[in-house]
Amino acid sequence: MMNRLQDILLTAIAPAIWGSTYIITTELLPAGYPLTVSLLRALPAGLLLLLVVRRLPKGKWWARTFILGALNFSFFWAMLFVSAYRLPGGVAATVGAIQPLIVIALSRMVLGSPIRPLSILAGLAGIAGVALLVLTPAANLDPVGVAAGLAGAVSMAAGTVLSRYWQPPVSPLTFTAWQLAAGGLLLVPAALMLEPALPPPTYLNILGFAYLGLVGAAFTYILWFRGLSRLGPPAVASLGFLSPMTAVLLGWGLLGQSLSPLQVAGIAVVLVSVWGSQRAQSGLRPTASLPNSRETPKSALWTKT
Repeated sequence: MMNRLQDILLTAIAPAIWGSTYIITTELLPAGYPLTVSLLRALPAGLLLLLVVRRLPKGKWWARTFILGALNFSFFWAMLFVSAYRLPGGVAATVGAIQPLIVIALSRMVLGSPIRPLSILAGLAGIAGVALLVLTPAANLDPVGVAAGLAGAVSMAAGTVLSRYWQPPVSPLTFTAWQLAAGGLLLVPAALMLEPALPPPTYLNILGFAYLGLVGAAFTYILWFRGLSRLGPPAVASLGFLSPMTAVLLGWGLLGQSLSPLQVAGIAVVLVSVWGSQRAQSGLRPTASLPNSRETPKSALWTKT
């Protein structure tokens, strides 16, 4: 039980840090370059990790790595930015909060994981909690933005489940390096064709890019993949509710933004939702749910969402 709690707390660090992405992007990075920012967040971090692990994919893992890189990074981040630009932040976050429920459904189809009623209730509560945190009565719905938000949620959910289903005989560090590098490479042509050249970076820009790449990508996704292999996709996906909660708390603590009673209630609902999701999955053994034989020695297991 203590080992599981440690795994949950370590994995929760990742979405908590992702909650700082908004404040870093708005305060330290140039505006209007979403694809370029995503590229510079993924590719340098992936190449740096490749220099550390000094190992490349072989055989079928090349195709699988690029599929996962697209689902977890390239396509997901592109849809995330489209949704963020076309929808108020609260609507975008609430649409994206459906991801844990998609993960539960995909885990059932791909991994054969049982669906626990408590997991469904916790997922719905998490969506409600995020809505209380970030949604305003004046929020407008844009069909393209909503579609992009849903597409991003499906992409990340599929990447989460497939990262658990496809486990190469390498460490989580190596698997993270492969996916970040692949996702970054896939973003290169999109950034070059769809966005103007980035202006000369300032010291603050460089600091922001370094944080997003080294901390917000490399470090966090290593923790995320580690948790995924040990806890299973449904348990890990529910921790994603901590990201908007952290964003709101950082805005209140660092930018002086107000924190309303409804938002405080939203924080409480999110925490209860995460607790319920972990409790629903606590009796399951994620390694037992794989329908095929293990492709990895137990000592090498370690992947991501």
